[in-house]
Amino acid sequence: MWLEYASVEELEAMIAAGRIVAPYLHVGAGSNLLFVGDYAGTVLHSRISGIEIIAEEDDSVEVRVGAGVVWDDFVAYCVDHSWYGAENLSLIPGEVGASAVQNIGAYGVEVKDLITAVETIDVKGRKRVYAVGECGYAYRKSLFKSPAMKSVFVTYVRYRLSKKEHYRLDYGALRREWEKCPNPNLKALRQLIIGIRRQKLPDPAVLGNAGSFFVNPVVQRSKFEQLLKEYPTIPHYEVDGELVKIPAGWLIEQCGWKGKAMGRAAVYEKQALVLVNLGGASGLDIVALSDAVRTSVRQQFGIEIVPEVNFIG
Repeated sequence: MWLEYASVEELEAMIAAGRIVAPYLHVGAGSNLLFVGDYAGTVLHSRISGIEIIAEEDDSVEVRVGAGVVWDDFVAYCVDHSWYGAENLSLIPGEVGASAVQNIGAYGVEVKDLITAVETIDVKGRKRVYAVGECGYAYRKSLFKSPAMKSVFVTYVRYRLSKKEHYRLDYGALRREWEKCPNPNLKALRQLIIGIRRQKLPDPAVLGNAGSFFVNPVVQRSKFEQLLKEYPTIPHYEVDGELVKIPAGWLIEQCGWKGKAMGRAAVYEKQALVLVNLGGASGLDIVALSDAVRTSVRQQFGIEIVPEVNFIG
């Protein structure tokens, strides 16, 4: 059964009427889901809209945004209002509610850096606001992804944006393009990021995909130094003194998977982190390809890569 609601009050009425029958699954735009079978239960979707300023200072603004707002629409709204902080997350698919669940990130920015609080309601109708420090944020992780929180639904997310001009240009490709920009400003940076993403990632409306399929693995420094001896040019990002992040796409490409297909499922030819449906592949076909890729990386590098996409069914 599919249920949509456009307000907290409408969701409360559904709960009171007993319409939300277990098992249940709350989805956003579905851009990070892989269905391997039909879902035998209630699927819920928020259409809660609205962007409102709830606090404002000389150098920052705090906004409250409905969980059903399209994420990139919110980013565009911030850029149009000269609010800094969200622009590096341009063109990430999905909705605002999912941004807080997934802790989405790109080009050196994670959404946890912007979130101040997350408003929720559970399946029994109990409301709670989680301060950002209570959300358990880490790389592509949050409290809301834990099994114990399956009965908790995000209704609004609060973000703090800066009014002071500043840019995050930590990633090499982004900085190189920025240095070529004739009129560097906030709108120009958003367009640069959109352009880079479109070059690397296929449009899901044209070629079925869920974006980045795997989480970039974080390894112990001793493991990284061992790999560095064999692969002196291995790309990496410092996490802290003990941990190093290695791009999963690079690992997959080194295993020879880039552009390779298994039946109608394939590793994208322009970005090895993305698995694509060439047409007619089932969810199980994608899972089989994912398993084969993970096995190759494990055998060659001794590193376990895990899907960022959620398997349903």
